[in-house]
Amino acid sequence: MPVMSYIQAVTTALREEMQRDEKVFVLGEDVGKKGGVFGATKGLYDEFGDARVLDTPLAESAIAGVGIGAAMYGMRPVAEMQFADFIMPAVNQIISEAAKIRYRSNNDWNVPMTIRAPYGGGVHGALYHSQSVEAVFANQPGLKIVMPSTPYDAKGLLKASIRDNDPVLFFEHKRAYRLLKGEVPENDYVLPIGEADVKREGSDVTIITYGLAVHFALQAAEKLADEGIDAHILDLRTIYPLDKAGIIEAAKKTGKVLLITEDNKEGSIIGEVAAIIAENCLFDLDAPVQRLAGPDVPSMPYSPKMEKFFMINPDKVEKAIRELAEF
Repeated sequence: MPVMSYIQAVTTALREEMQRDEKVFVLGEDVGKKGGVFGATKGLYDEFGDARVLDTPLAESAIAGVGIGAAMYGMRPVAEMQFADFIMPAVNQIISEAAKIRYRSNNDWNVPMTIRAPYGGGVHGALYHSQSVEAVFANQPGLKIVMPSTPYDAKGLLKASIRDNDPVLFFEHKRAYRLLKGEVPENDYVLPIGEADVKREGSDVTIITYGLAVHFALQAAEKLADEGIDAHILDLRTIYPLDKAGIIEAAKKTGKVLLITEDNKEGSIIGEVAAIIAENCLFDLDAPVQRLAGPDVPSMPYSPKMEKFFMINPDKVEKAIRELAEF
């Protein structure tokens, strides 16, 4: 089985879906000849031409709007927002239009569109190139939000997103692009949207997280195993809709739960996960649910030392797990 980087898995999924279905096309800033600012669409322009790989103006609202219109007429657009931070000008198009068209048209219209966007810090992106924006969209029925943590998941879930008949936001941690590598099948496969995945079996503490933090949790868990602390790790993979059954099962498994996000703590996805656990697992818990998150400040710092202080890392995860295990 070939080994791919995270970004190679994304590119492979795009290429295979464009080969499989001529209705799939890509649009966004610099996605054509340049191949995208991170190289995610590299080679697609040469293979499929400018009719299916469209360079757009720097206008995120227009990118989303054109994608919505094309999707309503039977195409399957994959729109790239160059950075998740810049998705904000398109919020009205995504929330008020894409998410609601099926509902308000009584199923006469739908929007089979995927919006890809790199998110997250750790690359010295500071204010405008480091944000985690998933919570802005995670209370909008009509949208699906996918945040894979591995190359295998990225390929399978991107294919599933493109084939989905409703709009999907597909967030990719930019630090993961070339940092993470893993085995990815050459054959065509899709993974189910809305289904979490157990990345490590354990019996002492449950960690529920998503994105790059999954790997920090795995690193911390392997280190703590030498101390006799056995961590169970659940990767949400999809944050809307959440896999409630998977969350409940994971929480009940150990009775001690640590929730991790790179986003700010207040108003983040993990608050909803905590609510699910509180409503369904109260008498199964042996300790209060704990949260590990970025600090509640307006933005990621530019200073490397301050950015390191801000970011989730294996040491912070290890400390939080140990404290919870000792409760």
